Amino acid sequence: MLDTATRNIKFLPGVGEQRASILGGELNIRSLYDLLYYFPYKYIDRSRIYKVNELGGHLQHVQLLGEIRSFEELGEGAGRRLVAHFTDGTAFVDLVWFKGIKYVKNRLKVATQYVVFGKPSMFNGRVNIAHPDVDDASTLQLSSMGLQPYYNTTEKMKRHGLNSNAMAKLVHNLFGLLTAEIPETLSDDIIRKHGLMSLDDALRIIHFPKNTKELQLAQYRLKFEELFYIQLNILQYARDRQMRYLGHRFAKVGDMFNRFYHENLPFELTGAQKRVVREIRADVNSNRQMNRLLQGDVGSGKTLVALLSMLLAKDNGYQACILAPTEILAEQHFATIRRMLGDLPVRVELLTGSTRQKERTPLFEALADGGVDILVGTHAVLEDNVLFYNLGLVVIDEQHRFGVVQRAKMWAKNNIPPHILVMTATPIPRTLAMTLYGDLEVSVIDELPPGRKPITTTHIFRNRADSMYSFIRKQLQEGRQAYVVYPLISESEKLDLKNLEDGYKQLCNIFCDYRLSKLHGKMKPKEKDEEMRRFASGETQLLVSTTVIEVGVDVPNASVMVIENAERFGLSQLHQLRGRVGRGASQSYCILVTGNKLSEETRKRMEIMTTSNDGFEIAEADLKLRGPGDMEGTQQSGIAFDLKIANLARDEQLLQYVREVAREVVNADPERNLPQYKVLWERLRTIKNMKNWNWGAIS
Repeated sequence: MLDTATRNIKFLPGVGEQRASILGGELNIRSLYDLLYYFPYKYIDRSRIYKVNELGGHLQHVQLLGEIRSFEELGEGAGRRLVAHFTDGTAFVDLVWFKGIKYVKNRLKVATQYVVFGKPSMFNGRVNIAHPDVDDASTLQLSSMGLQPYYNTTEKMKRHGLNSNAMAKLVHNLFGLLTAEIPETLSDDIIRKHGLMSLDDALRIIHFPKNTKELQLAQYRLKFEELFYIQLNILQYARDRQMRYLGHRFAKVGDMFNRFYHENLPFELTGAQKRVVREIRADVNSNRQMNRLLQGDVGSGKTLVALLSMLLAKDNGYQACILAPTEILAEQHFATIRRMLGDLPVRVELLTGSTRQKERTPLFEALADGGVDILVGTHAVLEDNVLFYNLGLVVIDEQHRFGVVQRAKMWAKNNIPPHILVMTATPIPRTLAMTLYGDLEVSVIDELPPGRKPITTTHIFRNRADSMYSFIRKQLQEGRQAYVVYPLISESEKLDLKNLEDGYKQLCNIFCDYRLSKLHGKMKPKEKDEEMRRFASGETQLLVSTTVIEVGVDVPNASVMVIENAERFGLSQLHQLRGRVGRGASQSYCILVTGNKLSEETRKRMEIMTTSNDGFEIAEADLKLRGPGDMEGTQQSGIAFDLKIANLARDEQLLQYVREVAREVVNADPERNLPQYKVLWERLRTIKNMKNWNWGAIS
């Protein structure tokens, strides 16, 4: 059997050195395997012949059988075009070429039967087809053509003759080399039990289907396999880690937890908070290391749940640490936790990059001898000289700011790795959570504490800015504060920075009787923290900022969030920015400002934001509108994958289904040595290794 994974694409008939370089650079197709798994993005039915008198500009693609009666050249210079008058006896249609005129005239003849394929449109009241595919009718078997595949290609590829048709021919050449059946990659029992098509049939049909029914069966087989191996990888990884790492056992709910719960709670826990605390309690009492993701919208009470978890550690003789991505957020956690604990005998300390050396020495000593119960810190905690007496729990706030390597440093602070509670205010759709964080247990706080009012969100066009400024002034007069955010997408984009500077000057003129702060990513960390501190303390009433405040400090007095150029943001980012307000008991407002000309997708985004405050509903909508994006970049367990055919927005049910199939395999064969599953574990190893091929060494 030809080894498609190691055979360089340049050796495929029709490719060669130059095309191989283009395929590799443009589509990352470097082996025969890569081409085999480069699937069409759509299909056009080539089995039906239309009549010319059926045509109109409303049809997508049509196929005609007839002959050219005459040619004429029209226009001059850049407007020059060749028109062929084509008929099947029912009516005439114009075939038009703007390029390759000489080639077309030499190739096509009048009074010869041709099959014409293309997209009809209307021009000057006549139906025409620009740059159609034209084939000699005697060379085509229309009944066997089925659905024609269309492959995504780039402009550079097209300039070198690698359009969709050329890609289809290369795939056809590849199948010509595959004389033996493509080896199966799933076990017999999985194929049989779940009614799957063979891999050989699925790969041949996905490229050249005869009808939609067999195409659907091929797509299902390939999606099933793709999602199955992602889940098998994640579940096997989680199982191995669970078996390898024992955890500290927090066997009792002790005095500190109970006293805080009954005497210091600022309000009654919501049902969701109680559920999550029970889930965490079960984890830390299991003798296994906890690895749990805690999702909850801004203001849902994640910090309170984290504090209860840290008190469990204290009651069982262990220390706890909470890591925040910025100094100002760490300081906020520190102040909040101290305020909540009140007079309880729990020692809480703060360690950030700004902590002075003379303060560090006694702090490090207290950490090392067990004198500190809870440490709140930033990346400074990860330094090698920060040692704990008995670290039992690490809480990581806004996990995407801490990489895998950084979190592993916290594991090394103890002989037995501490329990890990990862918190995020970025709602993650269920399908993404099952792939990005599939090795973590997931808890969700889906209720807001009592007294919190939903944020009122409105969308306005820029020509209504004056009324918006009047509204902001009224809020400021009532003693509230406001944010105005500009879309600095990249810190190097001078244009967007200018938007911020211009906006700041304009707002200084409009609100000249108030104090303003300015915040953007080009400022030094200390400058940013100082501006944020001034706003948080109430020294300034209006904060003009870029998206650096997306994950920021809690300012309960801020009641208005204005997002300029809201069309430049995705739904999840808009929701995160909106979450900066609505943290106090008063009514808060979010105003989305856009230009008048909006795309259909932007209109949908604005509509979703103005009708929903549910972060998970918004995240699901964002996934459907924009797709999952670069998931590999945020993959927490180091498992790299690249979706070729499955779609996380559309294939949620299939993902959940295959996850259970993968779980059955892992439970039945934890040591990976059962003969019936040998093909599965070998395939998984191959998938993981294929990322590391040294293509220069393959000849």
